[in-house]
Amino acid sequence: MCDIWRLTDAEEIAAAELERHLADIERLEVEWVVFTGGEPLMHSDLFRLAALLRRRGIRVTILSTGLLLDRNAAAIVEGADEVIVSLDGPARIHDEIRRVPGAFDRMAHGVGSVHGRAPEFPVSARCTVQSRNAAHLRATVRAAREMGLRSISFLAADLSSNAFNRPAEWPAERQSGVAPELETLEREMDALIAEYPGDGFILERPEKLRRIVAHFRSHYGLEPGSAPRCNAPWVSAVLESNGDVRPCFFHPAIGNTAGKTLESVINGPRAIAFREGLRVEENAICRKCVCSLYVETGSA
Repeated sequence: MCDIWRLTDAEEIAAAELERHLADIERLEVEWVVFTGGEPLMHSDLFRLAALLRRRGIRVTILSTGLLLDRNAAAIVEGADEVIVSLDGPARIHDEIRRVPGAFDRMAHGVGSVHGRAPEFPVSARCTVQSRNAAHLRATVRAAREMGLRSISFLAADLSSNAFNRPAEWPAERQSGVAPELETLEREMDALIAEYPGDGFILERPEKLRRIVAHFRSHYGLEPGSAPRCNAPWVSAVLESNGDVRPCFFHPAIGNTAGKTLESVINGPRAIAFREGLRVEENAICRKCVCSLYVETGSA
C-alpha cells in the first residue's frame, strides 16, 4: 500500500499524530509514503516523520518545488529515499510559471547540493503541461538532463477539480488560460515522442504521453474523456493534514481520523461502499483524471 500525505502550510501533521497511526500503518503493510503539499520541506518536523516511517522499512518520497533543496540537502540525503521536483520548463519558462525570479537556478543549485553529498541520490522531475510550457516540452527534458535529474514525468494540468490544495474549482476563465492551444501541444508532443524514443529518461510511454493531448481535447469538447487504468483507491490513500482521508487526490474524503484510527477509516463502511460502487471507466471524476496510479497486485 502507498500513502500520500498532504502537508499544507496552514496545518501540519504532527509527529504525535503519525505515531498514533504507526500500528495501523504496519497492519496495512504500507510500503511507500509520499509527502506532498504545499511544500513539505517547510514542515517543522518533516524528517522526524520520515524517520518514524523509514525505521519500519517504508520508502519515503518528498515532492518539492525545489526552492528549499539547498538548505535541506544534508537532511534529505540522510532522511529520505527520493525527491521529485516540480519542473515547469527551461529556465525562463519555469520562472515565469512559478512567478519567482531565479527559481530555476535555485532548484539547479539545490539539486547540485544534494548530489554533492550523495551523487547517486535519486532526484527526478515532474512537469505539469499547460498553456505556458506546451511548446517547450523538449526543452524541459533537456533542462532536466542538464540539471542532473534521474528522470522526468509529464502530466496534464488539472483544470476542473479542487485537488492539489485548491479551495474550489477554477472558474471557466482560469481554465481557459491554463489549457494549452491544441495544435501547439500536438505538434510538440509528437516531436517529443520522436526525439526521445524510449530511453527511459521520460517515464511515460508514448501512448501515455498522448493521453495528455487527449485530456485537453476532451476539455475542449472534441472527444469524450476516458479514464486511465487505475486502482489507486484499492492500493493507496491520501491523508491530509486536517485528518481527512481520500481514496485519491480527486475523489471526496471517505472519512477523517479525528478520534478514529487510520485503518478504521480506510476499511470502514463508507470507504468499502465507495470502492465497491466505483467503476473507474465510467466515473465522471475518473474520466478527467490527470494523475492515476496502477499497482500490480494479486487481488486488485
